[in-house]
Amino acid sequence: MIILDKPYVSEFLLKTIRENKFSVVQTQSTSKWMTENDPLVISGEQAAKRRREFVEPVYTNSENAIGWIEQNPEFSYLAEKIKLFKNKVAFRELLKKDFPDYFFQAVALSELPDLDVSNFSLPFIIKPSVGFFSMGVYKVNNVHEWPGILQNIQKEIITNKNIYPEEVYNDSEFIVEEVINGDEFAIDCYVNDTGEVVVLNIMQHVFSSGDDVGDRLYFTSARVMNLYLKPVTVFLQKMAGSADLKQFPMHVELRIDEKGNIMPIEVNPLRFGGWCTTADLAFYAYGFNAYEQYFLQQKPNWDQILKKSDGKTHCIVVLDNSTGYSEDQIRTFDYEKLTSGFRKVWELRKVNYKEYPLFGMLFIATENENSDEVLRILHSDLREFIQVTGS
Repeated sequence: MIILDKPYVSEFLLKTIRENKFSVVQTQSTSKWMTENDPLVISGEQAAKRRREFVEPVYTNSENAIGWIEQNPEFSYLAEKIKLFKNKVAFRELLKKDFPDYFFQAVALSELPDLDVSNFSLPFIIKPSVGFFSMGVYKVNNVHEWPGILQNIQKEIITNKNIYPEEVYNDSEFIVEEVINGDEFAIDCYVNDTGEVVVLNIMQHVFSSGDDVGDRLYFTSARVMNLYLKPVTVFLQKMAGSADLKQFPMHVELRIDEKGNIMPIEVNPLRFGGWCTTADLAFYAYGFNAYEQYFLQQKPNWDQILKKSDGKTHCIVVLDNSTGYSEDQIRTFDYEKLTSGFRKVWELRKVNYKEYPLFGMLFIATENENSDEVLRILHSDLREFIQVTGS
C-alpha cells in the first residue's frame, strides 16, 4: 500500500499505481491525486486491517506522511524504525559500536547562541537533528565563521518555518558532528521480508566546492554502479541487520573515502529520494521501475542492465534558490533558457518557488559527469535565469 502526501507526486508514480493497481491509503492529502471513490483508494481502517492480517510492503512518496503512520498503532513497527532514522542523534547512537571514534553531539536550539565552538575539532558540520534536503546544514571551518553561520541558521529557521511538518523538519535540536571525508552517494534500496538488502540505484552527489553542502547535482552511470554496487550492498546489509529491518524501503546517504571505507550520513525511511526524484531517475537511466521492484519484491538484474547501458551519465539537477534573492524579490524564472543549455532533457518539473525554496527539478542525460553542461549548472547561482522585481 502507498501513502501519498505533499509536496509532490510524479506522473510516473501515479502511472505505476494505476498499472499495478496498488492500493492508496486515504488521508487528508489523497484527494489532490485520487478521488475518494477511486477503487484503488482504501480507508485508514482497511489499511489497518490489512496490516494486522498480512505485513505487506508500505511506501510513501513523502515524509509528510510520517505523522499518519505514527498515529496508527498497526504501523508501530514502521513508526519505531522511522524515529530511529529520522533523528540523526538516535541514528548515530545505533552506529556507535561500529564507529566508536566518530564525534557527534546534540545541541538544543536554545543553546546555540552560547555554544563554544572552540571546544570542537574543526571543521565540523551542524544541522537539525530532524531535517530534509540540506535545510539548516552548515560547515564550520573556523571559530571566526561561527557568528555569521549562527545568524544564517536563525534566519533559515524563520524562512523554513511551516514548510514541512515537524516529523520531517524540526529545528528544536541540532547535531554537531565531525566532517565525513570522501565522495558522497545517495542510494535507493529496500530490505525484503527475509532481511536482504536490494539496491535499486546508486547516485553520486557532487559539490561545487569543499564548503558546498547543497543538493544541486546527483548522477548515476554504469561506472558508478560497477564500482560501488558490491561494497555498498555489503555495508547496507550489515546496517539493516543492526537495525533489525524487514519490508523497509529507504534512501541512504553515505560517503566513501579513497581507501574504500564507508561512513553513513543518514537514512531517509520508508521512501526513495524526495519529490519522486531518484526512483524516477532509475527508469530514465536503466529502464526498470524501482517502485514495482519494491512492491513485487523483485531484484534488478544488474549484470544484464549494465551490459545494455547507453554509456550516458543521468543526472538530477535540484534548482534550489541560490540566487541571493528572496522569493518575494523574484518575478520570473526562465525555464526555457535553462533547458536550452542541455543536450538531452528527460523531464523538467517546475516548482512554485513562492511556496518552496526551489525553482524545480531537471532530469538530464549527458556524456559524462565532467561535461561542460554539468559543470556549468553545478557552479551556477541561477541568477542568469531570473528577473527580479523592479528590473
